[in-house]
Order: sequence, then structure tokens, then C-alpha cells
Amino acid sequence: VEQELELSPMANALFVFCNRDRDKIKLLYWERNGFVLWYKRLEKQRFKWLKPTDSAAICIDGYQLNLLLDGLDIFNNKPHETLFYTAMN
Repeated sequence: VEQELELSPMANALFVFCNRDRDKIKLLYWERNGFVLWYKRLEKQRFKWLKPTDSAAICIDGYQLNLLLDGLDIFNNKPHETLFYTAMN
């Protein structure tokens, strides 16, 4: 986390990593006095993940993480565009 992402592993964040074959996923976070590591390995399917050329870190929320762990593609299924108005017509 420190070397590749240049972020603090003790930050208030959950770091998610996927292997090259996209059949294993690790979640890492710091909890008060030590690291917690979750590991999930799929027997037959693959996680929907970004292309290996996409090296930038992204932020997802808990809902998106649950979708990702359930096998849904959170990177290509985009919701409707959020609209911002200053007044009603």
C-alpha cells in the first residue's frame, strides 16, 4: 500500500486487491492494533475487475464492494448521471 499506492496502510480505509487471474481477492485494513486480512478464492468464476493497465487507485463504497464480491461488474455498469439543479422550472 505504501510503496505502490503511496497511501498509508493505517488510514481509515479498506484496501482491495485482486490477483492477475482474477480468481482471488484480498481485503486489508488496520484495526486499532493490527492488520485484518480477508481472503476470498473463487473455485470456477472470475471477479469483474479493471484491466491490468489501469493502475490508478479508485474509491468504492460498501455497496459497490458487496456487488463486487457477489460477482457483479461495478466498473462497467454505470448508473444514471447525477443531475444538479439550482432551481426548479
